[in-house]
Order: sequence, then C-alpha cells, then structure tokens
Amino acid sequence: MPPWRAALGRAAPALGLFAAARLTGTAVLALWCLHIDRSPRALLAKSWDSGWYTRIAAEGYGRTLYWPDGVVQSDLAFFPLYPALVRGVTAVLPVAGGTAGLLVSWLAAGAAAWGVYAVGERLWGAGTARVLVLLWGLLPHSVVLTMAYTEPLLTAFAAWALYAVLTRHWLWAGVLAALAGAARPNGVAVAAAVGAAGALEVYRRLRERRAPGWRPCAAVLLAPAGWLGYVLWVGARTGDLLGGYFRVQAGWTSRFDFGRGTVRFARTIATRPMDLGFTVSLLLTGVAVVLLALLALERPPLPVLVYTAVLVVIAVGGAGFFESKPRFLLPAFPLLAPLALALRRARPGAATVVVAALAGLSFGYGAYLLTLATMAL
Repeated sequence: MPPWRAALGRAAPALGLFAAARLTGTAVLALWCLHIDRSPRALLAKSWDSGWYTRIAAEGYGRTLYWPDGVVQSDLAFFPLYPALVRGVTAVLPVAGGTAGLLVSWLAAGAAAWGVYAVGERLWGAGTARVLVLLWGLLPHSVVLTMAYTEPLLTAFAAWALYAVLTRHWLWAGVLAALAGAARPNGVAVAAAVGAAGALEVYRRLRERRAPGWRPCAAVLLAPAGWLGYVLWVGARTGDLLGGYFRVQAGWTSRFDFGRGTVRFARTIATRPMDLGFTVSLLLTGVAVVLLALLALERPPLPVLVYTAVLVVIAVGGAGFFESKPRFLLPAFPLLAPLALALRRARPGAATVVVAALAGLSFGYGAYLLTLATMAL
C-alpha cells in the first residue's frame, strides 16, 4: 500500500468525524434558513468577503470603494491564491463563482482536516489527533470552514507545511509555506515557522561540524516568497514598493498596533451594550491567549509553537475588525492540543458531554453569525 494511502486510512475516522460535524452544522443552518426564508447557498457563498473574492476571480483586481467619510477600500487587500483557484474551477466546470468558491473551500477544509490529523498523530498519537480534528470542526466560528472564505485553504497549506518540517521534507515545507503566504496575510506565520525550523537545523549542523545542506536553506528562502511577492507587487502597483500594501490595509482599518486597539475595544465592550458577536470575539481571543500558554507548557516542536504564537500575536496585536479575530485564529489549530489531551484523559461520559456542548454552541452560533448578526464575519 502506498504510504499516502496508509496515512489516509489512519486519518479516515477523524475525517469522518470532521465531515459529520460540518455537515450537521450546515444542515442546522439550512433548516434555520428555511424557517426565515433565506438561501443557505447565498449565505455560504456570498457573505461579506466572499463577494470580494468572487469578483476578483471573475474580473481581476481593480475595484476600489470611496466612502463619504474619506475611507478608501481597495480589493488589493485580498491575497491572490484563493481567487485564482476559483477562477480555475470556473474555467473547467460549468459553475458560477460562488459555487466554485464553495468547492475550493470544502476541498481545502478536507485537506486541512487531514493535515491537522497528520500533525496531531505525529506529536500526540492517533487518539488525540482524532479529538483535535473534531474540536477544530466544532469551534464556534467553524461555520467559516464551509463558506467561500480563505481560512480552510490557509489551514491546509499550514498543516501540511508543519508536517513536512516535522518529517524533514524541507523543500515541500518551503513550497507549502510560500503557497500559504499567497493565500492570506497571516500566512506569514507559516513562513516564520518554516524559517525558524530551517535556521535551527542549519545551526545544529554547523555546531556538529557538518555541512548545513542546501535543502533547509532553500526552505528558509522559499517560505516567505508568496507573502513577500504579493506585498511587493501591491507596493509596485500603488507606487510605494515597501509601504503600498500596508496603506491599502490601513484603508480597511487593519494595522498592527501592538494590541492598543484590542485593549480600547475591550474597554468599550465592557462599558456599553454591543452585538453578541463582539463579546464572543473578546472571550474567544482571551481563551486563545490562555491556550497558547498551555500549549507552550506541552513543549511542542519549535515550528508548531512559532506558527501558533505568530497567529495569536497577529490577532491580538492587530487593530480593526475586532469581530473577525476568532476567524483569524481558525488556522491556529495547535491551540486545541491541550483541550484534546485533556479530553483523552477524561472519562468517556464527561468527554461526551463536553463535545455535545461544543457541538450545540458551534451549530447555533454559526447560524446566528450568518443570519442574525449585523457585524462583519
């Protein structure tokens, strides 16, 4: 049996659990949409950023919105890999952009779940890996994994890049990290993880008086190519090579301010009533920080810790779109490892109650986000 087929066979139970979780969540959403006379396909394929991605896939870059308050929002803020894949699907299959986006996202979610299992199995064993995949599919914001969004694509490349590093397939790690960087802005976390692992490998070899080898060096150079290439392309297109991309992001109120905006917004949430989604976002962001500390106590390999920490730092330290922070943290699946380990040690009855509660929260909150919440996702 080929190694990949054997690996897929080991991951099959976890993939079945993930598919069951997301299909059930989608069914709950569909039933609720039937009750309120809304189209579940339209909500999954065209909500919020999905419309920007499908427009880029169909027409290319060039759309800019000018708002009365002086805000300028350009589609150059959206990275190119996902719309390129959507365009490729529409060129091959007789489907519209929204349907193509869903196909890309669903396939990427399956590949991501397999990658999450592969990393979890290598680090913590098969049982914990299955729980890890299930927890990832039951996160409160996991409805995004069935939408025409880029988080499934980033997670797929990130998980397999980490697996490639852990198994010392350096060239694969570099290529996958470059693709992750072309998928989303926070894909730079994958480049940081691969770069740190490759640099550590070179240092170890030199300390042992061995040749550093060209593969780890190539991985270090390849890893940031996707992210850096797009940032420089936007800079060249806007006439400001190094600062153009960041000016575009500032138009979307997205910038890194070392957490000052997060603190101010947290104070606002604490002092006056706001949409439920903002409160949940604050809670989940705080939980992510705690889980990062617990993950560090488990002493995972350096690339896993670097990848997760960079994602958390970007989410907590970034200003703008506070309600989207839990979505930005969806690719940070290693944060769930402490919970997965705890559930593996718990009694079956207690673990079942916890999983059932998470499932109810995930399915109900996902329907709320797409049909009742007034904030952007």
